[in-house]
Amino acid sequence: MKAVILAGGLGTRLAEQTEVVPKPMVEIGGRPIIWHIMKHLSCYGINEFILALGYKSEVIKRYFLHYAQLNSNCTIDLRTGDVFRQKAASEDWILHLVDTGAHTMTGGRVKRLQSVIGNETFLLTYGDGVSDVDINRLQLFHEDHGHLATVTAVRPPARFGGIVFDGDRVESFTEKPQIGEGWINGGYFILEPSVIDCIAGDGTSWEKEPLEHLTEQNELFAYRHEGFWQCMDTIRELRILEEYWQTGKAPWKVWDRSDSQKQSGENSGRRTEISVGLH
Repeated sequence: MKAVILAGGLGTRLAEQTEVVPKPMVEIGGRPIIWHIMKHLSCYGINEFILALGYKSEVIKRYFLHYAQLNSNCTIDLRTGDVFRQKAASEDWILHLVDTGAHTMTGGRVKRLQSVIGNETFLLTYGDGVSDVDINRLQLFHEDHGHLATVTAVRPPARFGGIVFDGDRVESFTEKPQIGEGWINGGYFILEPSVIDCIAGDGTSWEKEPLEHLTEQNELFAYRHEGFWQCMDTIRELRILEEYWQTGKAPWKVWDRSDSQKQSGENSGRRTEISVGLH
């Protein structure tokens, strides 16, 4: 299964970072977040990626064009300019880097990729968040309900500490990792190729008309993920992810886990119809 990653947005709320690089290239632990997303997906056998580029697309292209050289040992003959790689990069990935327009909306970007996606079921996600979603279970869930589209529903992380009172006395104060209510669009979709026909063109936001249409047609189902999920919309959220990584406890780093650990860390999904949620 191919994975489409939306990697063309401006990332205005991360302005101090995205003035230099596009949002998917903002680093966590010295690696761009898009690399973390791809490493996660590749643990489940997804090794072909279609990157929908826009803002500062040349930065992403340059990174992957030089990826093999920068991530392997090499010998350089300065007299001839020949370079001999001694150890290949570990990722066995195929990348399609496609410029989809600087101002194209999310749905329009997917529409522009139709010929590259082809006629097979595909995964769609955003280039600005990480999770420990079990992609195998997500795919099986999609196949089981037999409809056109699956969205991963998540509980958003709490932004503030929770206070429990005993009268006027604070009984407890906790920073809960996730709130106990509400589900939002977590950004991991499994889609049949015909859903692209729901997208009118460049000005279409994927989160609006296409998802609304699929909902009205009873073709959109939700896989409820109760594990880790974190977007990177603000500097605060970037720092949260960096802290996870530096402590060695990044929940999305599933590529260092055994298969049994991956399964124990993910609650099984449940099928439900879902109204449109915004990412």
